[in-house]
Amino acid sequence: MRHVVVIGAGQAGSSCVAKLRNGGFDGRITLVGAEPVPPYQRPPLSKAYLMGDMALERLFLRPESFYAEHNIDLLMGRPVSGINPVDRVVTVGATELHYDELVLTTGSVPRRLPPSIGGDLAGVYVVRNLADVDAMSPRFTKGAKLVIVGGGYIGLEAAAVAAKLGLQVTLVEMADRILQRVAAPETSDFFRKLHSDHGVDIREGVGLDRLLGDGAVSGARLTDGTVLDADFVIAGVGIAPDTALAEAAGLTLENGIRVDAHGRTSDPFIWAAGDCTSFPYRDGRIRLESVPNAIDQAELVAENIMGAGKAYHAKPWFWSDQYDVKLQIAGLNTGYDRVYTRHTDVDSVSFWYYRGPELLAVDAMNDPRAFMVGKRLIESGKSPAPALIEDPITDLKALLKL
Repeated sequence: MRHVVVIGAGQAGSSCVAKLRNGGFDGRITLVGAEPVPPYQRPPLSKAYLMGDMALERLFLRPESFYAEHNIDLLMGRPVSGINPVDRVVTVGATELHYDELVLTTGSVPRRLPPSIGGDLAGVYVVRNLADVDAMSPRFTKGAKLVIVGGGYIGLEAAAVAAKLGLQVTLVEMADRILQRVAAPETSDFFRKLHSDHGVDIREGVGLDRLLGDGAVSGARLTDGTVLDADFVIAGVGIAPDTALAEAAGLTLENGIRVDAHGRTSDPFIWAAGDCTSFPYRDGRIRLESVPNAIDQAELVAENIMGAGKAYHAKPWFWSDQYDVKLQIAGLNTGYDRVYTRHTDVDSVSFWYYRGPELLAVDAMNDPRAFMVGKRLIESGKSPAPALIEDPITDLKALLKL
C-alpha cells in the first residue's frame, strides 16, 4: 500500500490530502502538523477571529471527523524533526514514518524584530497562527496603546480591528508609504485616508530604532527620536518561506523550495505546494503568498501523485478586509508603469495597472465587478484601452467580448 505523508497542516496540506482521497487514492495518507488543532483558515485570524466575530470551530477547514471518515491519519501537535530522503523516512518525535511520496506544505514563518532592539520583550507579538492571536487578544481593550511596526496588509488589518475596538493605534512604516512593496501610490493613499479617518496615527518614512522596557515592552523609540508609549506591539514586517526541513534534507532552494511545473522538488519522491514554494511562472519563477495558490497548487500536486502529469498555471488573486472595505486584487502588478483609476460610486474605486499596453493587475475596493472582470481579462490575455476603463459609462462585462 502506497503511503503519502504530508508535512504542514495548513490550507495547502488539508487541500492536498482531501484531493488525494476524493480523487480515488486508496493508499495510506498521513497529515502531520506542528499545531495541536486540525487545519484551519489563517486569513480570519487578523480580522474576524481577532475581532471576536468568529468562533474557533468556524476557523476549521473541515470537521475533525472528516479526516477519520476518509481514513486520513492526523498527527497534530507533532513537529517533524527530520527527513531522510535516502531511506524515505520522516521522523516525528520517536516515530518514524516511511513514505512513498512526501509533500511539503510547510507554509511560511513571520519575520520577528531582533532581540537586539527589544524584539524579545514580553508584549511583542506577530500575527501568524492561532496561538499568536490567542496570546494577544486579551490586550485588545478600549484605550490600550498599540504600536504596529510595518505597513503591509497584516499590519493594516490588525490596525483596523484595534481601531474598531477603541484602542489608540500608531502604525510605523519605514518606507515612504504604506503598502509600498505591493501596491501603487493610489492604493496606499486610499488606505492611508481610510485608517486616518478611523483615528489610526500612521507614521511613514520613519523606522523603529528600538523597543523600550524592562522585561516587558513599554514604548518604542523611532529613528527620528520620537518616543511612543506602548502597552503592546505587533510586528508586521513580512514572512519568509519555511524551508528549514527542505534545506536539511538537501532539497534545492530558490526563494523557497524550488519545484517544477508539476510541483516536484529536486528529489523525485518529494513534492511541495503553497507559500513555501517557488515555481515556474511565465518566463521566470515566483512565490505566491495566498490562499488560492495554496489550494490550487496543493490539489494539482495531489493529482500528479495519482499520475495526472499536469502543469501548474497560476492565476494570482488576493484579498484584504479592513473596516467596511473589501480589497480584491487580481493579477500581479510587477513592472507596471501606469495606473488608471475607475470610479463607479462614492464607496467603490478600482486601480488598473498597465505596462505599456498590457493590463497586469487590478486593485478593487468594494467593487467586485471590477475585480471579476479584471481577473478574467488578465487570465485571457486581454488588455482594454485605458480610456474605456476610466470611463464610468463603460460596461465592464462588455470588455470581455472585445
